[in-house]
Amino acid sequence: MRLLAAILGLGLLAPAAPAPERAGGPAQLVGRSAEGRPIQALRVGSPRARVRVLVVGSVHGNEPAGRAVVERLRRSRPPRGVALWLVTDLNPDGHAAATRHNARGVDLNRNFPYRWQGGGAPFDTYFPGPAALSEPESRAAAELIERIRPRVTLWYHQALRMVVRSDGDPTLEALLSRRSGLPRRRLPRYHGTAVGWQNHHFPGDSGWVVELPAGPLAAAGVRRQAAATLALARAVAPQPVVERPIPFGAERRRQMRAYARRHYGLDTARLRRPRVIVEHYTATSTIGPVLNTFAANSPDVELGELPGVCTHYVIDTDGTVYRLVPDALMCRHTVGLNWTAIGIEHVGTSDAQVLGNRRQLRASLRLTRMLQGRHGIRDRDVIGHAESLSSPYHRERVARLRSQTHGDLGRASMDRYRRALRRLPAPASMR
Repeated sequence: MRLLAAILGLGLLAPAAPAPERAGGPAQLVGRSAEGRPIQALRVGSPRARVRVLVVGSVHGNEPAGRAVVERLRRSRPPRGVALWLVTDLNPDGHAAATRHNARGVDLNRNFPYRWQGGGAPFDTYFPGPAALSEPESRAAAELIERIRPRVTLWYHQALRMVVRSDGDPTLEALLSRRSGLPRRRLPRYHGTAVGWQNHHFPGDSGWVVELPAGPLAAAGVRRQAAATLALARAVAPQPVVERPIPFGAERRRQMRAYARRHYGLDTARLRRPRVIVEHYTATSTIGPVLNTFAANSPDVELGELPGVCTHYVIDTDGTVYRLVPDALMCRHTVGLNWTAIGIEHVGTSDAQVLGNRRQLRASLRLTRMLQGRHGIRDRDVIGHAESLSSPYHRERVARLRSQTHGDLGRASMDRYRRALRRLPAPASMR
């Protein structure tokens, strides 16, 4: 059990040794300041990356330390499937004047359209502007966020030395605090803040204010903050999946539809809104026989029925994940649950072998979490094959099959698995 906990600690949230990628292009003009200075964003990573992480180096012109962190991240290599979007300075007029406000005397971090509250005069410390998003700088930020939908956003400020607690994913918040060396603390719920607007407007995404120490950030501090950002990127990076489709053409779909009518009273081969993930092991030591069996579409040994058995995903012993069937199709892997369940097979011959294989287990947990996030599946509905009869979604019209189940990945093993699953970021963070 200690070994499992060590394997699954927050320091090992990343996929196993993903190949890094670094691609980008020239900085993009995303807006101009009140005085016409450019506000630019640079993408570091593939334009096809599913996950985007936004880092804003400076919002208040007299709080510039985060700019150095962004400059270091420009030279970084994000994990596969993640692109960094970097805005060195959201307030170039304030930076030029060494003032908190923009050139119109507005605190940009009170100008966002969530709980915005008017009052005061230009250049008052927290002057929110004449209206929400009245300022070109805050509009530029909001439009960029609407366009790229960052999964994680960091807004650098000074000089309270903390990660400000927010409504974002608490697991990621704890990781950010630990890796940055800054404690998590609460501040009052200010009106019109960027993070407040973002976390309210985009549920499932997470934004934080990171309050750096006063003054310029030393080189070691810059490295640490950049490393903390990359740790977050690794934590939300998608699990790599290799496409290995088995034949599932019109005839097999017709057979699946007929199976669904007989067993579930559903006239479809589509898997609409899956509610369950079922974990299996293959009872083989290699993947070849598994792929051959699923591809053959032969009547199964147990029931002699078509279509043949299959699964959506297979995870090899080295942690490689293969997708055999799209999530949108029913697949025969669990009696009573095929109508609503995604199947994941693990190459192995016992529960202990699967749970004891670090690379396979890590890939399994990340894949499962990603599927939970994409389909809204609860932790308690991630089950082992041996738990199928206890699922509230179990249904079977053929009387002799209503008590049919298997012995792979029973409750004790799956309780360990589900505890490990909850150590990862929230499903929405990994969708």
